[in-house]
Amino acid sequence: MFLDHLKVFYIAATKKNFSETAKVLHLSQPSVSLQIKHLEEYLNTSLFDRSTKKMELTDTGKLLYQYAEQIIELVNVAEKELALLSDTIHGDLRLGASMTIGEYLLPYHLSAFIKKYPKVHIKMKIDNSHQIIDKLLSGEIDLGFIEATIHHEKLEIIPFLEDELLIISSMSSPSPLLVDEFIELDQLVLLPLIMRERGSGTRQVLERKLLENKLDPSKLNVILELENTESIKSAVGSGLGAAIISKTAIQKEAELGILKTTRIRGLSLKRHFYLLNKKQSLSPASDAFKELFLGLFR
Repeated sequence: MFLDHLKVFYIAATKKNFSETAKVLHLSQPSVSLQIKHLEEYLNTSLFDRSTKKMELTDTGKLLYQYAEQIIELVNVAEKELALLSDTIHGDLRLGASMTIGEYLLPYHLSAFIKKYPKVHIKMKIDNSHQIIDKLLSGEIDLGFIEATIHHEKLEIIPFLEDELLIISSMSSPSPLLVDEFIELDQLVLLPLIMRERGSGTRQVLERKLLENKLDPSKLNVILELENTESIKSAVGSGLGAAIISKTAIQKEAELGILKTTRIRGLSLKRHFYLLNKKQSLSPASDAFKELFLGLFR
């Protein structure tokens, strides 16, 4: 019971929000509050400062947070050692992936793992890159897969596949600017663009590349923002505008001649996909998946 309460405390202290903690753990907010209260009563101390509107840890809460991280890591180590001794890997594996990876890449590489480890139950969340990082840090997922380059002292970040962003347009009604294989960089601002939301890995990579090439992303003519790649492809296919998305996401449409692809002359929009995990011992299922998955791309 103490360990269960400790895990609730750890996520609450990371999220700094009981409501968000409840969503992560699929509990009610009163249940989260009650478990924190029971932990405080057991330890005979206050863990959160309730005198202000902003949720902050007390000094004892900060100390327990450090130990909670170590204890949860030790539990993972123990589970891994026991699994190796019993020669079985089982339990839940919680994956989080950005849109492109989660919809167009990861599902096709799950079968080999499921056949090898049938006792592992996989749960996958699909979100934008920024939210995947948050979920990984809070302990909501075990492994993350994103499209944006990041640096974080608590995360191990492993590139596993090169990808490229391309301009896509309707094959039936292409923009006059996109009839050739390339478009000039300064012509990009003339296109009506359909973009992913801010926080998506695709948008972060594009904006960073444009800034590196002296083009202010705010100058782009963004007529519509959508949170779903399939919706973007449908909007482009209807002739509403052009978009810049992953080559991985439009392979089928390009082969069928539904969408036309164009590159920007002199601008490389190549990037990597990344596997992320916290710099601590992984659960046996997470460790096994990481090893098998990366082996597919070596």
